[in-house]
Amino acid sequence: MLLRRLRPSLAAVRYFSTEAARTADLASSEATVTRTGGRDTLGRRLLSLAYAKRSAVVAIHKWKEEGHAVRKYELNRIVRELRKLKRYKHALEICEWMTSQEDVQLLPGDYAVHLDLIAKVRGLTSAEKFFEDLPDKMKGQPTCTSLLHTYVQHKESSKAEDLMEEMSERGFLKYPLPYNHMLSLYISNGQLKKVPEVIRELKKNTSPDVVTYNLWLTMCASQNDVEAAEKIFLELKKAKIEPDWVTYSTLTSMYVKSSLNEKASSTLKEMEKRASRKVRVAYSSLVSLHTNLGNKDEVYRLWKKMKAIFRKMNDAEYTCMISSLVKLKEFEEAEKLYTEWESVSGTGDCRVPNLLLASYINKNQMEMAEDFYNRMRQRGINPSYTTWELLTWGYLKQKKIEKVLDCFKKAVGSVKKWNPDDRMVREVFKFLEEHGNIEGAEQLLVTLRKAGHVNTEVYNMLLRTYAKAGKMPLIVAERMKKDKVQFNEETQDLLKLTCKMLVSEVSSCLS
Repeated sequence: MLLRRLRPSLAAVRYFSTEAARTADLASSEATVTRTGGRDTLGRRLLSLAYAKRSAVVAIHKWKEEGHAVRKYELNRIVRELRKLKRYKHALEICEWMTSQEDVQLLPGDYAVHLDLIAKVRGLTSAEKFFEDLPDKMKGQPTCTSLLHTYVQHKESSKAEDLMEEMSERGFLKYPLPYNHMLSLYISNGQLKKVPEVIRELKKNTSPDVVTYNLWLTMCASQNDVEAAEKIFLELKKAKIEPDWVTYSTLTSMYVKSSLNEKASSTLKEMEKRASRKVRVAYSSLVSLHTNLGNKDEVYRLWKKMKAIFRKMNDAEYTCMISSLVKLKEFEEAEKLYTEWESVSGTGDCRVPNLLLASYINKNQMEMAEDFYNRMRQRGINPSYTTWELLTWGYLKQKKIEKVLDCFKKAVGSVKKWNPDDRMVREVFKFLEEHGNIEGAEQLLVTLRKAGHVNTEVYNMLLRTYAKAGKMPLIVAERMKKDKVQFNEETQDLLKLTCKMLVSEVSSCLS
């Protein structure tokens, strides 16, 4: 099913949707401004700098020129809000301004935040340089942990391990956060054998927290080891640590996957008890998990509950609900909900319509898919790589090769760097070969060359198309040499075969 190809974009919705969290935080910030009665504050001015090119420092200077005081605690609060909203550039500008003020007393925790922002805005190398240049008294537990977090985010296992050793020598591993960072790193890298050792070391120096147990459960989930997960959950309860919604979400996912529906229903009830306005994203996870259990009524109930709790649904929540309705084969309701999203959202996020586009293509309703695509464009929604990818597959099923090649070309051209979809390339070439369509094969080669994806297999597929058409391609060896592509045994056999055929003029005019 083509909808499965959308899973990477939906994974965050189903579990820890950062987009949902971001929008919830934005709503929270708006509520804060409203509660102040709309009065002019430095926080309001800085949070209103919607465009990255606008300067936070200029806004602070103007505030001071107007005779207002600038307090450190207020700036720290604003930085926290900006980080929640992923407005890292403006948050960094505020931190840098504070660093330049002699009357602002900065603590290691302030520099830890500063380091994290540098990593996000300017990259790892700049963050390392910032850490090296810090005074020794500021290279304490907070800044070391911040640098460790940066290494984990960049999947720098070796550097993270070296830093952990140094932190151990300096007595900085007396709380679980650094260990949790390492657990996160090893789980994301698939280095699961290292997880038990990290947990043993953690228990020697401190006590696990709920995040530790959640990460441990995540490892069990990746191995689908229900028995181990239940033992870990019992240990968590014995340690008198209160499980959170993530704990129960992870357990439920495992139970659903293992068809342990009774247990899944039980953990879902516990999970819902822990969902609240503060952890808004938990509701999207609940919707997805009930969908996986086929609990249609529960999905509708939760959506109604969410609408009663929150002023406005965000894109991630609409994405989650539409995806669930499609999965439950509630297509009419999914279409109605999409129409509602069109009327209330001004983001133009194409990930939402892509769900319905995929649904139409999955059901071989290509006419409806085309009409829906036109509707997207009329609404000012710009197609993404996924949009073009879906249309490519749809037209391929219909054997409309000109449209296949056009959509494939647009898909590749819609991204700065294309991650080659070898299956799609093979399927398109297979169709071209079956029909001896050498013009189409040459067009496809040109698209792949522009994307930096020509290799021996691609040229062999091209040569097989020529062989099927009974034609000899021109200057293939020279073109392969120019593209720095190696011959293999199949290439040699195909060249021998096609050299006995009639010369084709196609390759000379397309290459």
